Amino acid sequence: MTPQESIDKLSQAYQGIREQMSKVIVGQSDVIDQLLIALFSRGHCLLEGVPGLAKTLMISTLARTLSMTFARIQFTPDLMPADITGTDVLQTNQDTGNREFRFLPGPLFHNVVLADEINRTPPKTQAALLEAMQERQVTIGQTRHLLADPFFVLATQNPIEQEGTYQLPEAQQDRFMFKVFVRYPTFEEERRIARQTTSLQQGEIQPVLSGAEILELQRIVRQVPVTDHVVDYALALVRQTRIGEDGTPDYINDWLSWGAGPRAVQFLLLGAKTRALLNGRSHVSTDDIQALAAPVLRHRIVTNFAAESEGVTADRVIEKLLATTPSKEGELTSDPQLKKIFAA
Repeated sequence: MTPQESIDKLSQAYQGIREQMSKVIVGQSDVIDQLLIALFSRGHCLLEGVPGLAKTLMISTLARTLSMTFARIQFTPDLMPADITGTDVLQTNQDTGNREFRFLPGPLFHNVVLADEINRTPPKTQAALLEAMQERQVTIGQTRHLLADPFFVLATQNPIEQEGTYQLPEAQQDRFMFKVFVRYPTFEEERRIARQTTSLQQGEIQPVLSGAEILELQRIVRQVPVTDHVVDYALALVRQTRIGEDGTPDYINDWLSWGAGPRAVQFLLLGAKTRALLNGRSHVSTDDIQALAAPVLRHRIVTNFAAESEGVTADRVIEKLLATTPSKEGELTSDPQLKKIFAA
């Protein structure tokens, strides 16, 4: 397959999924784009937004456009790890009459898993997702069970009503490629939502891709070349968030208590590769890195009390980081402050 054929194939899949989702989902174009970038990059997504913004509907609709198995897990305070991973049960073998343990898989053994309101379950159950998301397997007793491939976790959480919730620890959040903010719709979008959801109109969703096709597209993404300049730009953004290091800007030291780790660079580059292909390009630019900096970094940097007292959010820190980091090749390598970053 030629590079242009690969681009065309991914672009057609992208347009097909967007067309099917538009039958049910109104607006939220940026959110859908980020979901698809994560899907083709072999990543997971965490969606945050107030109730009623169709987070769950968006994810279930995406699953219907894919010819893969789908499971929704409603996370609650009484949910146990075995409820999502599965467990060994004692059964009688009908052939021999002997009693033996048999593994009954849980909902994690599906291709697309919706972890709904993930912050409403205790850390013990949240941690059960860690091995699944990173290693794509679960361990029950002394036995490892491989998960389906492709495997895609989409989690939602509500930023309000924090009583009775359990904030995801940084280690768990770091497993998500993107943290996506779902915003309120515009006036016209909300008008369309009101008309569409209070009538008999029902969108008929047709599957666009199979699991095997998604695996092929994920391999195509990893074959996209990236220049040293784009890699250096991604590294410059991430390494500047690490407080106390040489080359770290003063405002980062003032506003952050923790910076992003190496996974941020990996996901920036993978997402940029996918975004370039979705836009019909076989090369990655710094614009692709800039477009994905917020969803990749916002859950990997931790603001301190000084920032919170000034009303400075993680997104504002990222905006300033993008504004102060030169993206042109000559300027990037000649910047006195950044030279310390590259020399470290």
